Amino acid sequence: MFEILVYLFENYAHVDACPAPEQLARKLSAAGFEDDDISAALDWLSGLGDDSEEARPQISSESRSFRAYSSEECARLDSACRGFMAFLENSGVLNPPMREMIIDRAMALPEGGVTLSKLKVIVLMVLWSQHQSLDTLILEELLSDDDEARLH
Repeated sequence: MFEILVYLFENYAHVDACPAPEQLARKLSAAGFEDDDISAALDWLSGLGDDSEEARPQISSESRSFRAYSSEECARLDSACRGFMAFLENSGVLNPPMREMIIDRAMALPEGGVTLSKLKVIVLMVLWSQHQSLDTLILEELLSDDDEARLH
């Protein structure tokens, strides 16, 4: 599934450039991706557009509050993942609503822990879906396949 997400980022400048899910599924299949992975990726992507009030906490993008993680979130997102998100937030790359969207999408993955490399793809996709421009150094960090946090 994560290969599909990176493929979408690399091939579509903005989320709005993506075709409708049915057409996108056909294009992904033609590109050689497996049907199960395509289905999982499309289901996961549909959650990026879920902005209903019940879906995520309502937080001001200017909020400077502290984020306490639940035990379930800590079990899925290890200290490297949480530290990386804090680094991005402190660097001004993420605001609190985007952080919550990232946590929501990480928790929407099938059971098991989320590696730092998977979290980076999730961050990339959330920023992509929110039409955020990325600094070259941040983009390189998000596209690196290194599972060890390199917090500068």
